[in-house]
Amino acid sequence: MGVNLLREGLDIPEVSLVAILDADKEGFLRNETSLIQTIGRAARNVNGRVVLYADDITQSIKKAVRETERRRNIQIKYNKEHGITPKTIEKSIKNILEEFGLKTKKSKIKEILEIDLKGDNRSIEEIIKDKKEKMRIAADNLEFELALILRDEIKQLQKNARKNNN
Repeated sequence: MGVNLLREGLDIPEVSLVAILDADKEGFLRNETSLIQTIGRAARNVNGRVVLYADDITQSIKKAVRETERRRNIQIKYNKEHGITPKTIEKSIKNILEEFGLKTKKSKIKEILEIDLKGDNRSIEEIIKDKKEKMRIAADNLEFELALILRDEIKQLQKNARKNNN
């Protein structure tokens, strides 16, 4: 699981171990706020644990650990006062697009491709090669949604190419 995804609050309650490598390398993903956010991902699981790998204990690490302990103590006190026994959140796996009321259909990709290919005089092989390169660039830039769309388009193009060859 990438740190960026955990830090941005991706809700995966199954995450029970978060390991932060080079936690002492101060910067964007290792500042106090980022460490607290990343550490918090393990809090969704009763057995959640966080391991910070570092050569030195930085101020960010000290502050993040102190804040985590402060929050934990508040939660423990609240749970005792209200008779709550912590339990890991259980969620069913859903299609993220359905969460936003969107539907995915293979035919939709086919429709988009048909519009995209109109007026393109290149061979299917050239178009596939171009889309593969764009998919790689999108993945390198952490634009995963675009990379997935391109992947599906490539699959559809390959399917169409096989049909035309038969």
